[in-house]
Amino acid sequence: MNRRSLIAGIAALGAARPALAQGAWAPDRPIRLVVPFAPGGSTDVTARLVAEAIAPKLGQPVVIENRPGAGGNIGSEAVARSAPDGHTLVMGTSSTHATNVALYRNLPYQPLRDFAPVSQVSFIPNLLVVNPELPARDLAALIALGRAQPGRLNFGNAGSGTSQHLSAAMIASKAGIEVTHVAYRGGAPAVTDLLGGKIQAMAAPLVEVIVHVQAGRLRAIAITTARRSPLLPETPTIAETIPGFEVALWNGFFAPAGTPPAAVLRIATAISEVLRTDDMRAKLAQQGSEPVGSTPEAFATFIAAEIPKWAELVRISGATVE
Repeated sequence: MNRRSLIAGIAALGAARPALAQGAWAPDRPIRLVVPFAPGGSTDVTARLVAEAIAPKLGQPVVIENRPGAGGNIGSEAVARSAPDGHTLVMGTSSTHATNVALYRNLPYQPLRDFAPVSQVSFIPNLLVVNPELPARDLAALIALGRAQPGRLNFGNAGSGTSQHLSAAMIASKAGIEVTHVAYRGGAPAVTDLLGGKIQAMAAPLVEVIVHVQAGRLRAIAITTARRSPLLPETPTIAETIPGFEVALWNGFFAPAGTPPAAVLRIATAISEVLRTDDMRAKLAQQGSEPVGSTPEAFATFIAAEIPKWAELVRISGATVE
């Protein structure tokens, strides 16, 4: 399913509002939103923005609970096993609900079986950046450097199988170059070593490196999404050099399987409405994120297509966790 079709699903939410007005479902206590990653990361920041905005529409507070660990699996599993009553949600990502299916041999949940997709929140680009001391100033030059020095380019990442690793592996595969992947325990130490010149390149979430790019401490080479970012309009997409290339991270809300459809639809409608406001769009744009908002059905179709796509990236990367 392409992005245009997914975003078009927003329209169907409006048609459902009359049913909501009749009081089909309303939360009777605070809603718990589990973020399966540590506080302060991009997923956590986005979850808090959306949670605060939808609370008035739902008539109850939306309380964030951070449950990090195992690549997001711990928090996601906890929600999959929670009561399906609309009062427990998880902020899932392309990692927890797509990549991890192929990455973990014994994944304790199955995204299509154990969750009710609610609504996608946003797409998030990775930005290919290099240490300024590297002579390459664009992707073509970086590829030429990689071909001239096989295995000499060190690409850092936040850990084996992370989006940073998979993005870099796909770049190398499509460009036909050999690079060395250096795994760290998180994105922050990888960025630190990139700034210090211990590694040469990294495909990192835009929000995590844009400050360094703007300060001239890192050089932006290309962005992984199909369109250029409004935050860096002069930075080309990778697809402009490698046609067809796109790696778009995403996040969205999920409820446990079996949650009443009326509850899922009520929450999805609230999410869609806040994502259409100028204030929320501006806040997400500051992170380099592209707001979506989708029907539960459109989000489910999207995820079903994403799982095999990310499995192919895992295969290309050779990443393993267990």
